[in-house]
Order: sequence, then structure tokens, then C-alpha cells
Amino acid sequence: MTIPRQLPNAITIVRILCAPVFFWMLLSDDGRDGTLRWAAAILFIVAIATDGIDGYLARKYDIVTNLGKLLDPIADKALTGLAFVGLSMLAELPWWITIIVLVREIGITIMRLAVASDHVVAAAWMGKLKTVAQALALSLALLPLWNVVGDWIHIVNTVTMTIAVVLTVVSGIDIIAAELRGRRAQRGKSDEHS
Repeated sequence: MTIPRQLPNAITIVRILCAPVFFWMLLSDDGRDGTLRWAAAILFIVAIATDGIDGYLARKYDIVTNLGKLLDPIADKALTGLAFVGLSMLAELPWWITIIVLVREIGITIMRLAVASDHVVAAAWMGKLKTVAQALALSLALLPLWNVVGDWIHIVNTVTMTIAVVLTVVSGIDIIAAELRGRRAQRGKSDEHS
């Protein structure tokens, strides 16, 4: 079976386009935990789940592209970033958490774009783990499950969000350290040849 070469990138672009729609739905509900809140949460879950689909298709059919490597983390950051901001705007998540996450995500994105002409900084295993942790924590925070199962779910939400934030910071440090190691190794090779 062959699939169109640009299908994984098209899925990634759709994920980027879902981000503002999700954000609008979340804020339009205005913390009332109504139909729009549920719809926003479900759209977020479906959109973030496509992250695994586009990556799987690209690897399985050997159609990994530099554009895909660049767009995929941007799509994840757009979706998760707007989820963090939306939850903080609704006073359901402290702003300091959102600021830490956004500083890390924007900083790593700027770094990726700055070196894109030289090489692509693909997501490492810790970055992928961070994305899964953020997706899980945000999905639980977005779904108004407290209305269904009770307030104990807030404890689960706090634990999952704490894990996600710790992984966000640690994976950011890991990416910067790996980039610095790569630059040192490259300088070492060029010094040997000179």
C-alpha cells in the first residue's frame, strides 16, 4: 500500500489548524463545563492523538521529511501551548506553570529555527515522553471529569501536571545539552582538519 508522500505533513498541518478552534471553544465555554468545554477537550484529545499517527506513517512508509521534523514539534507546541494558556485564563491552572512551559517551548522552537539552515533538531525520546505527559495532563485538566467522578480527580490532575512540568523542564535542558555537545564535536572535527 502506498500513501501520498505529503499525508503525514498534511495531518500535522491539520493539527496546527485545530489549535485556534480548540482555544476558541475552550474560552467560549467560559468555565461553565458545558457542551463547548467537552467539545474542546475532545477536539484537543483527537488532535494531539494524531501526533502519533503522522509520525508512524512517516516512519513506516519511509517518508520522513525535514519539513515534517520541523512542523511536528510546532504543531504540538501550538496545541499544548494554547491549552496551558486557556486553562490559566480560566483560572484553573496557575500562570507560573504556563509561563515555565511556554518559556521552554518557545525557547526550544527558536533554537530549532535558528539552526534549521544547518541541521534539523529532531525530537529526542525525552521530548516525546514530555509530549505524552503534557497530552495526558492537559486532557485530564480539560475534561470536566470532576462533574462526573467527583473532586478526587483534582489530585490525579495535580500529579499528572507536576510530572508533565518536570519533564518539560528536564527535556528542555536535555535538548540544549545535546545541541551544545553536537556543536563541540563539530568544532573538534573542524579543528582536526585544519
